[in-house]
Parts: sequence; structure tokens; C-alpha cells
Amino acid sequence: MPITDLLERNSKLYGDEVALVEINPEIREEQRVTWKEYELIQPTSTSYYRRQITWSVFDEKANRVANMLLERGISKGQKCAILLMNCLEYLPIYFGILKSGAIVVPLNFRFTADEINYCLKLADTDVVFYGPEFIGRIEDIARNLKDKLLFFVGDSCPSYAEDYYRAASNTSSLQPKVLIEDTDDGAIYYSSGTTGFPKAILLKHKALSQAAEMESRHHNTKKTDCFLCIPPLYHTGATMHWFGSLFTGSRGVLLKGHSPEAIFSAVSEERCTIVWLLVPWAQDILAALDSGKLKLEDYHLSQWRLMHIGAQPVPPSLIKHWMEYFPHHDYDTNYGLSESTGPGCVHLGLGNVHKVGAIGVPGYNWKAKIVDEDGELVAQGEVGELCVKGPGVMVEYYHDPEATAEVLKDGWLHTGDMARKDEDGFIFLVDRKKDVIISGGENLYPVQIEAFLAAHPKIHDVAVIGLPDKRLGEIAAAIIQVKEGMEMTEDEVGQFCVDLPRYKRPRKIIFADVIRNATGKIDKPRLRERYQAVRIVEEQNKA
Repeated sequence: MPITDLLERNSKLYGDEVALVEINPEIREEQRVTWKEYELIQPTSTSYYRRQITWSVFDEKANRVANMLLERGISKGQKCAILLMNCLEYLPIYFGILKSGAIVVPLNFRFTADEINYCLKLADTDVVFYGPEFIGRIEDIARNLKDKLLFFVGDSCPSYAEDYYRAASNTSSLQPKVLIEDTDDGAIYYSSGTTGFPKAILLKHKALSQAAEMESRHHNTKKTDCFLCIPPLYHTGATMHWFGSLFTGSRGVLLKGHSPEAIFSAVSEERCTIVWLLVPWAQDILAALDSGKLKLEDYHLSQWRLMHIGAQPVPPSLIKHWMEYFPHHDYDTNYGLSESTGPGCVHLGLGNVHKVGAIGVPGYNWKAKIVDEDGELVAQGEVGELCVKGPGVMVEYYHDPEATAEVLKDGWLHTGDMARKDEDGFIFLVDRKKDVIISGGENLYPVQIEAFLAAHPKIHDVAVIGLPDKRLGEIAAAIIQVKEGMEMTEDEVGQFCVDLPRYKRPRKIIFADVIRNATGKIDKPRLRERYQAVRIVEEQNKA
């Protein structure tokens, strides 16, 4: 079914029930702005900014967006971009675009003006919904947007754009008469762009719908659950995890900010049962609990039943530490790519904590295999490239047939991730193919070294990258972020690494902050760019 059918169903079945809540702990009462027709609620024990919307109002607002677009000549298959921070308006606009028959194009809020311009052009975008945070960037590329409809989602609308609230309120709230099928194109998401400008990933409605059902099955989501969504909605990870709430008609909470205090307050006040965290956020929570800055007894957390992590490999030591504080929690790791409609094509599965370190087994209705350079299956335990096949595989990289052909072969998506499978069929991620370090002829997989170092009690975060070396070609360098209030020496790192095979031990230690992107992944291209030049100078000085 088209993903829009789920929203319409929820409106009919659960119309008066709360669908979405938006929380921003940084905005206080005196700073509030009440957007039209969104219910503003003041919780009894907090003073943070909070808005909520019911399923019927959610559907009505999506209908208004769809009819607004149709009245302006937007037809089936045209593209509409969203450039917003997480807010209560985001998902009604997202679904309104889909209801019009158009294709939704979420944009990374970290994109520069040039990247926004590039992505709008690549996707043949006709409409842009944007918020006040992006006025400067939109004005920088205004000369290239003259043929596009611009809708401003905020106060004090610029003269060159339409006021979203005024335009939407002046259109019909009835269901638009547009036939949408699950084989229709539904969304274009963008890759992270770590190797240049991002690629446009085209997904069908049926890919979005399967993600919703898969999420609800993987995490046993019930109508009574409440999902806390913290990551940015432009990313498939955040949207597709929330789709589990859409599938079951359960409540979702959008939290702006990810401090340990903000997360615990949201879980406590909103009685959240499912929380998806990124590795650095989980690390911050544990550090705050260890230091006593955060106390479990100050919050209502007994209903929190599931903590899951995705977007990057998870150090087993982190989950072991987590279970010391939350022994009753279910835990899941979710693996996926935007090319596979987000997380879940491989997942650990509830009840498999004994396999922490693995990304898991193929997800609901998915298949997985590990192949060598020639596309042949590798033996159990050997390292090869992970390939997945299932209902969420992308249609193509839009306008890029060569790149599409490189990763889509006979229906299999070649992920670019190196992996191995154990005797029980669980898949362990070894590293990104492009991140493998070849040192003196030996393949080093940074994820393995990172997981080992992360177990040290003084290490808050760690990244391992390859740096140039005249004799070995490359060496493994560990960027180590020490826990707040602690000190660490290279000798301590060396002593800890005695249990690692000698060829895997980092040959250079750098004490510095680990750079991560908005989705929590270690930004290795930026780290390499930062430290390779320094390494080259060091090598020249040796000579």
C-alpha cells in the first residue's frame, strides 16, 4: 500500500488521539510562538516548549498541503524539497507532498548553500519548503530558484516566498483526489556525501511502507508504545524508525537537543517506551551517570523498555556498560543505508544481547550475502562485501546510471561495507570498504581496533584512520577522546593494546575530539583531511 494510506487509516481509527509531540528544552515560556492550529500544552512539571497534534489534525494538515500544491499546478511525479529543522510541521508537509502525488525530497539541514543548490538541481525540484534557519542560504542561491515555488515555514515571511501557514489555511482540508499506488515513486533521499557531493536515492512508496511494517515487527511496537525521535528527520534512519509508530498508530515525540538531561526528561515526562540513540549520545548518558551528574532516581524511567542504536558500529563494551544501569532493557542494533530505505535490512533482534558486536541477521523480508571481489560467496568467517536484497532497495541513483550500475547487480545492493558471518549466521560489520587500512600488506579494519580501544575506562570516544607511511604505505592512527576530567598517556594506550595482535596496534596516537556527523557516524574523511597533512610533514622531516 502507499505510505499515505497509513495516515488516513490512523485519522479514521484514532482521530482524537495524540500522534506527535514536539519538545524543545531550550525554548522557555516567554520565547514561545504559537503556530496556527497546533495545540500548545504546558506540562505540569516542566517549563519547556511543547506542542502536540492529533492524528485527525495531522491528516487534515497533510491534505491542506497536498491541495495547496495541486492548486499551484504541481502534478504527480514532480519534486518538492523540505529544508527544515525537526518540528511539528515537518511530517504533515512530508505527507502532504506525498498525497499530492509529488515526490518528497528531504534535505540535510547541514548542507551549505552550494550543496542545497546542487541537490535541488539534481532532483529536478519544483518546490522548496524552508524554515527561518535557512534564509541566508536560500538568499545566497536565490538567482537559481526563480522558477521554483518557495514556501516559508515561520514568522516574518520574506517577500520572495509564500507564507506556508497562510497558504495552507486557505485551501481545502478534504482528501485530494489523486490516485497513488505503491509502485509510484515516493521519495528522494540523499547519501551522506562523504566522497564528494551527495547522490540522489530514489525510493518507491512500497519501499516506505515496508519500512513501516518492518520497524513495527522488529521492535514489537504496540499501540501503547511511545517512540522518542531525536535524530534529524531528513535522514532515513529517523523517519523510518518513526514509521513504526505510524504503522501501529502509536505516539511519537520529536525532541530537539540530545543532552542526557533532555533525553531523560523527555522519556520521563512523555512516558516514552522506545528510544533510538546514536553511539555518542549513549556515551554521554553513561558518562553523566558515572559522574553522578545524572541520577536515575530523578526520572520516571520504568516504562522505557527498548534502547536501540543504528547508523554506525556499536562497541560491545558500551552495551555491557548500558546493561549495568538498565538490566531490564531490550536492545537492538539496526543496520541499513538510505539506499535500502534506512535501517533494518539487517538487525540484531530483541533477545540477542549475547551477540552484541554483530549487526545481526537479515531483517523482515530481506536477504543478505557476503561476497568477494568477483561476486562469489565467501566461506563462513571470511571477510567480504555485504550485499542485501529486499523490498526496500532503491530504484536508482537519480540521474546517475553509472553509479547505479556499480551498486545494483541482479537486484542485490552492494553496500560497500566489509563483513563476516559467524557459525550462527550473525553478520559482523568489519569496516567500510574505503576505510580499510593496508599496512605493510596487511588489511586492518578500523572498526575492530575502535571496538577494542573503546573498552578502556578512560576513553570516551575513538576513531581509527589510515595515515601515509613511506615504509608501510599506511599506518593505523587512533584519535582518542578522553573522558571528561581524566588524563591519559600514549604509554597507557600502548600497555592496553598488548592484547591486540602486533600488526593491529595503532602506530600513532592522537588525543583530540572525535568528529561525528549529524547522524552520529565518525566523519573519517574530515579526520583524514585534518591529520594526513600533518603526517606528510612528519614523514618529510624524518627524511
